[in-house]
Amino acid sequence: MSQLVGIVQRLKSLQEGGEQGEVQQRLFELNGKTLCQVKYFPNKDTFELEVYDKDGKGSKYPFDDIDMTAIEIFELLQEAKQEAQE
Repeated sequence: MSQLVGIVQRLKSLQEGGEQGEVQQRLFELNGKTLCQVKYFPNKDTFELEVYDKDGKGSKYPFDDIDMTAIEIFELLQEAKQEAQE
């Protein structure tokens, strides 16, 4: 659960950093591998989650809710941890 809290805190820092109107972004990695990138668009108050596949190609998903964005990132990290253990 503490990992989910950490994700929410990182997303909130994106919102706070976006107060100047600039698009903010963060990478989420596991064991040196970038799993996704999150961008926050302050003019729309939305997040864009770009999830990278094994080939490094990204698929983008828009979110207007910080909690749903955090849950999606959390699930990506959990899946990647499970795959790493196999």
